[in-house]
Amino acid sequence: MPRTTTTMTVRLSGTLCDFVATNVGEQGAYENVSEYMRDLIRRDKDRTEQEAFERLKAELTLAYATPESSYQPLTAADVLARNRG
Repeated sequence: MPRTTTTMTVRLSGTLCDFVATNVGEQGAYENVSEYMRDLIRRDKDRTEQEAFERLKAELTLAYATPESSYQPLTAADVLARNRG
């Protein structure tokens, strides 16, 4: 499946602009602002996915720690309804 590229414009001023400038170019860790922004977005995406994984892991840990005697049968419709509300 081909990927599309979208150009986005971000306006920064003051301290944010200065901060980006220190991270780009000869003295910075990135060659250009686009590279820096892509890295920031990837890191944020990874963080979001890790948080979702941690929530799932916590739910599963709780579920496995619950005694089987407290289980109640649920249909798929019950689960979907519970998760919507």
